[in-house]
Amino acid sequence: MTVLKGKKHALVVIDMLNDFIGEKAALRCANGEKIVPKIREAIDFCHENDIQVINVQEAHRKNDADFRVRPVHAIKGTWGSQFIPELEPQEDKGDYVVQKRRHSAFSFTDFDLFLREEQIDTVVLTGVWTNVCVRSTASDALYQGYNVIALSDGTASKDDDMHRSGLRDMDLFGEIMTTDDYKEGAKKKFSQNRQTV
Repeated sequence: MTVLKGKKHALVVIDMLNDFIGEKAALRCANGEKIVPKIREAIDFCHENDIQVINVQEAHRKNDADFRVRPVHAIKGTWGSQFIPELEPQEDKGDYVVQKRRHSAFSFTDFDLFLREEQIDTVVLTGVWTNVCVRSTASDALYQGYNVIALSDGTASKDDDMHRSGLRDMDLFGEIMTTDDYKEGAKKKFSQNRQTV
């Protein structure tokens, strides 16, 4: 059975936005649609078990420097930067939104501040792209002293090779597991100490 590290976890849903998911997406992650059910399952589990959910949203300015190397996408206030309907944040359940303009959720945002304020020591990563924004966030989490878990069936890239590459990199310093493995480990942790994960 999976034994999870950390005293308090947060599920982090990265860039599940209109400009990454779906046929009309400007920077489509083709495999992204496949992971929506697993992320929804993980979110519902976390809501039921008082685990914080954090939604990370790319929200660029119109002339963002990011567009020098990648196509224009996810401009703040546009349809492309909005969360897909299936995974919209539920503020009534305590979901928190972090807007970013760079790959990592930590880069020039209040992500780290929020985690510290909430005494969260472990991030459970989902979303797109595994080898870009998810991996960048994972690396920065390590640098800031957090435990890192990535859900292999809750992350995706344009193709399987990119996805596997991202998972291999994160496996050097974090834990890679399926959504079901995470749920099993979290349930065990609850039964042992009756504390919020």
